[in-house]
Amino acid sequence: MTALKLALRDLRTGGRGLWLLALCLFLGTAALAGIGSLSASITQALDSQSRMALGGDLEMRVSQRRATVEEAARFAALGKVSETVAMRAMAQAAGGGAPALVKLKAVDAHWPLLGRFTLAPGALAARPHGRQVAIAPALADRIGVRIGSWVRIGAASFQVIGFIANEPDRLGEGFSLGPTVIVDAAALDATSLIQPGSLYESRYRLLLPQHVDAAALGKTLQRRFPSAGWNSRTPEGATDRLRATVTQLGQFLLLVGLAALAIAGVGVGSGVSAYLSRKTRAIAVLKVLGARSGTIAAIFLIELGLIAGVGILAGLGVGAALPALVARAVGDALPVSPEIAIYPQPLLIAAGLALIVALLFALPALARARSVPAASLLRDILAPPARPTPLTLLGMAALLCALVALAVLTATDRSIALGFVGATGGLIVALWLVGLAVRWLLARLPKPRRPLLRLALANLHRPGAQTDRLIVALGLGFSLFVALAVIDTSLSSEITHAAPAKAPRFFAIDLQPGDAATFRRAIASVAPTARIETSPSLRGTVTIVNGRRVADMRNLPEGAWILRGDRTLTWSRTVPAGNRVVAGRWWPADYRGPPLISIEDKAAQALGLKVGDMLTISVLGVDVPARIAALRKVDWGGLGLNFAIIFSPGYIEEAPHGLLASVYAPADRDGAIARAVGDALPSVSMIRTGDIATQIGDILGNIALAIRATGMITVAAGFIVLIGAITASGQARRYDIAVLKLLGARRLQVLAGQAIEYALLSGLLAGIAFAVGGFAGWYVVVKVLALPFDPDPLIVAATLLAAILVTIGIGVLGNLPTLGTRPGRSLREN
Repeated sequence: MTALKLALRDLRTGGRGLWLLALCLFLGTAALAGIGSLSASITQALDSQSRMALGGDLEMRVSQRRATVEEAARFAALGKVSETVAMRAMAQAAGGGAPALVKLKAVDAHWPLLGRFTLAPGALAARPHGRQVAIAPALADRIGVRIGSWVRIGAASFQVIGFIANEPDRLGEGFSLGPTVIVDAAALDATSLIQPGSLYESRYRLLLPQHVDAAALGKTLQRRFPSAGWNSRTPEGATDRLRATVTQLGQFLLLVGLAALAIAGVGVGSGVSAYLSRKTRAIAVLKVLGARSGTIAAIFLIELGLIAGVGILAGLGVGAALPALVARAVGDALPVSPEIAIYPQPLLIAAGLALIVALLFALPALARARSVPAASLLRDILAPPARPTPLTLLGMAALLCALVALAVLTATDRSIALGFVGATGGLIVALWLVGLAVRWLLARLPKPRRPLLRLALANLHRPGAQTDRLIVALGLGFSLFVALAVIDTSLSSEITHAAPAKAPRFFAIDLQPGDAATFRRAIASVAPTARIETSPSLRGTVTIVNGRRVADMRNLPEGAWILRGDRTLTWSRTVPAGNRVVAGRWWPADYRGPPLISIEDKAAQALGLKVGDMLTISVLGVDVPARIAALRKVDWGGLGLNFAIIFSPGYIEEAPHGLLASVYAPADRDGAIARAVGDALPSVSMIRTGDIATQIGDILGNIALAIRATGMITVAAGFIVLIGAITASGQARRYDIAVLKLLGARRLQVLAGQAIEYALLSGLLAGIAFAVGGFAGWYVVVKVLALPFDPDPLIVAATLLAAILVTIGIGVLGNLPTLGTRPGRSLREN
C-alpha cells in the first residue's frame, strides 16, 4: 500500500513524463488489435455466409455440358436441387451502341435455394421469366439502358425488368470480368450461345438432410461418375480462396503491426529511461529515508503499469472499433461486409504482446532505478550507468521467449512469423552493436579541429550519450520507411503496367471454327492492320495423377491449382510463343501417336511431376490418359494466349471444341471492333484487356491502401520513438548546453552542432536502411504477394531523404527548450 500511495502521488505531480510510453503502446496495440479484429470480422462473415455463398449444402459442377438424365435423377434423389448455367456473353442495347461483356447466368425456378434474390425498387417483376432479364446497375450505365428497355444477348432480345439488388450466391461464384445478367433457364436456348465447344459451366446446388456429410457425398458422386468431369464444392470451399486471401493479407499486416510494436518498444525503453533518469534524486532520497530496493521497484512498476494499461486499453478500444469504422468508410470495397462484434482473441493477443514488449524494453531502466544508491545525491549525473545484472538479463530472456512464443503460436503461417520475429530481433541487436561500435570508434579517433564537428562527434560518444538507442530507433524507422516505399511503388508499378504494352486489345471466346473467317473479316473491316492469333480450346479436368484419383486426395498441395476445377486446354504442333521448354522434348509437328502433354513447370513442381509421369484428363466425359513429354516456362505476364496444359495433336482434335482468339489492334479501335464482331457474330464474347487490367488494378489498389494505412501507424510510431530518444538525452544535454553557453557558445552554434550530430547518424544508417528495407520489401512483394519486384528508386530515395530531414529537424527543434534555460539554473540542478 505504501508503494501504491507513493506511485499515485508521484503520477499526480510528475506523471506527464510517461506520455511517450502510453502513446507508443497505444499505437502498437491499436495496430495489432485493429488488424486482428478486422481479419476476424471478415473471416466470421465468410463463415456465416458460406452456405448462402455456395447456394446450398453441396454443389456439383461440370463444364461444357449439362447433367444427363441419370445424373440429374441421382441429384434429385438426394435433396432439393437448383440448376444454374453460367457463361460469358455480350449484351448490347437494342438501339445499337457498343456491346459490353457480361456474365450471363441462367437460373431455374428453384433458384435460389438459400437467401433471397431481390431487385431494386421500380422493377417490373420479382424475377425474370421468358424473354425478360435482370441486370447489374453497372451494365445499365455502360450500355445506356433503363427499366423497360430491350437488350440483345446472343441471338435473342430481352426486356430489362429491373436492376439486381441482392444476388445471394454472388460471393461464392468468384471473380467475374463483367456485370451479371440473369435470365430464366428456359430462355437460354433462344440466345443460341451454347454450341459445340462453347465455354460454359453447369452448376447443381443441393439442400441435404442435416446428418449428411456434404464433402463425403461429393466425393462419392465424383467416383460414381468417374469420367464425367464433375467437381464438387461444399460451403467451406465456396469461400476458401477468399478466406485464404484475407488470411494471407491479414498475416502480412499483422507483421507490419508487430514491426510497429517493436519500434514502439524502443520508444518505451527511451521514455522509461528518460523518466527514471529524472527520478534519480528522488530515488536516492527515498533510500536515505529507509526505502528498500523492492519498494522502489514496486513504486515505479505500479506507475509504469498504470500508464501502460491506459495506453493498451485505449489501443484495444480503437482496435475493437476498427471493423465498424472500416465497414462505414470503405465497406463497398470489401469482398464481404465485416461481421460487427467484439472478437476477444485478437484483442487478448494484442494486449499480451504489448505488455510483454513494454516489460521487455522497460526492464533494464527499472533495474537501474532499483539499484540507484543513496550516494547518488553526491555523484555526477553523467556517471556511466551500471551494467544489467544476471537476474535482469534472465528476466529479459524469459520475456523475449514469451514474446516469440505468443507471436509465432498465434500466427497463421508460423514459419513466416518466426522468420519475421527472428529478423526483427536480429536487426535490433545488430543496430545496438553498431551503436556501441560507433561510440567506441569515435572515442578513439583523432579530434577534428573544427569546433562544431568536434562538438557533434563528442556528443555521440560522451558519457550518457544515447547513440546506441538513437541508432536502433533510427535504423528500425528508416528500414521500415524504405520497405514500405519499396512495397508501395512496386504495387503502383504493377497497377500501372497491369496490361503490358504488347498485350492484345481483346480476347475472343466461344468462337466456332467455322466462323473464324467471318470473325477475321469483321475485324478487318474496321481495323485493317489488326493481327489475330487463334488457338483451339476446350475444357477438361485432371482426374488421375500417376494412378491416384484426385477425388481421393484429401489435402492438395498449395500450388496445385491445375487440380482445382476444370482447366482450358489446347493442342499445338509447335512450342507456343512466349513458352520455353525447360525439361523433356516437344513432339514432332506431324505426331499422331498416343496423347502427350506439356505442363507449366511451376504447376508440375507443386505436384512433384516430371517428364514421363501420367495424367488422366476428363474431356467432355471421356477419360484421356496422357504422358508428360515436356515441361514449359510460361510468360503469363504478357497476357497472350497461354495454357497450363497443352496436348499433342491427333486424338484430342476429334473432341468438339471452340477457338480462343487474341486481337492486336490500335487502341482507338476498341469500340468499332466490339460493334463489328457483335453485329457479325452475336454469340462471340469479346473480353477487353483493359477490363482485366482495371480489375487487377482495383484489387492491388485495395491491398496498397491497407498497407499504407497500417504503415502510417508504424511511421507515426517511428517518429514518436525518435522524439522519445531525444527526450531521453535531454537532461544530459541541458548540462552540456549550460557549460557551452558559459564558455561563450552562441545559440546558432549549439543548434548547428546538434544538426551535424543527427546528420552524421542519419547518413551512417542510410546504407543500412537501403539494404535491410530493400530486402524486406523484396520479400513481401515477391514471396508474399507473388508480384514482380519493380520499385521506383527515386521515390524510395526521396522517402529516405525526407525521413533524414525530419530526423534532423526533430533533433534540432527538440533541444530548443533546453537552450532557453539559464546556465546557472542548469548547473545548480545538476
